[in-house]
Amino acid sequence: MAAVASGLTLSAGAAVGSGGLEEVAQRPSRDPALHSAAGVHTVGGCQVFPADNWWNTRIDKRPVYKHSKAIVARQAAGHDIHLDLGVTEEYYGIPVNVAPADQPMLPLSFGVEGEDYGDESDRGPVPIPPGAHIEGWRTGAVDPDEGDRHVITVQQGSCRLVELYKAERVYAGGQVVGWRASAAARWDLGSNKLRPKYWTSADAAGLPILPGLLSYDEAVSGRITHAVRFTLPSARAAFTVPARHCGPSGNTSSSLPSYGMRFRLKKGTDISHYTGAARAIALAMKRYGLMYADQGSAMYVTGTADPRWEDALDQFDSHPLDGGRFEVVKPFGKIVTSRC
Repeated sequence: MAAVASGLTLSAGAAVGSGGLEEVAQRPSRDPALHSAAGVHTVGGCQVFPADNWWNTRIDKRPVYKHSKAIVARQAAGHDIHLDLGVTEEYYGIPVNVAPADQPMLPLSFGVEGEDYGDESDRGPVPIPPGAHIEGWRTGAVDPDEGDRHVITVQQGSCRLVELYKAERVYAGGQVVGWRASAAARWDLGSNKLRPKYWTSADAAGLPILPGLLSYDEAVSGRITHAVRFTLPSARAAFTVPARHCGPSGNTSSSLPSYGMRFRLKKGTDISHYTGAARAIALAMKRYGLMYADQGSAMYVTGTADPRWEDALDQFDSHPLDGGRFEVVKPFGKIVTSRC
């Protein structure tokens, strides 16, 4: 599942995967100094995972990983950070749909364009509104026919997160009567539980997409308190928590990143020329870093479609951040290569 263009817009509008935390040593640190004093960001009135979740844990004091230089040199260096943030294009971004607590459930089936990960998916029905925005939508074309076509929905009240990959609406008599996807995953936003080991999700790494998305309102507040989702072209056949799924079979080199690895903007990098939302993004890259979630264009980070991003985009164009300014931090758990 390759990610190319991504982002966040809010659209108004079952059992969670059973995989649990495997080892105490793999839990994120409970040291309050590593977590945000500003609090965890929310979507639809729901906190996006507990404060000590991996996504919400600071890594600015974490040791550098032993293979960091080789990993950065192979794919990151020479590629500027690309803020995948649409200004006028609705289709730049992964929309986030907020469904009411009483949203009627719709059936879910699997298999789109020859891709079927139903055996690693959470089953339906799903509280996804019939008119939910699909990644790649635009006015006059709400049913895109190409791309990753992610659908992300937060249900109010239960604070359950549902994410689909390669999503399609199922029509009957001109009405939406269900959803079809290549993969589906659910999370309880109040829990640190992971998906079952070796399961994918709407992202190749088996990670949720929502907690790594940038929103303009969050950035302009000056406080981004979570890691940011990003892509690189190639992954190792391995993963580390909180990821759950192996990279492509046969890629065994330690100079390739494992899914779930965190990249951090180096401490000495000058970010004084950034202001406003741009500065908040750069600061988050130092404190919380980037989470490697899927294969795609080098150093692409996921953001929103919002006209207010224009100034931040201009600043990163004027003062680019080369991927060589990043380093990989020591993983929170062991790197899993068995069965990959």
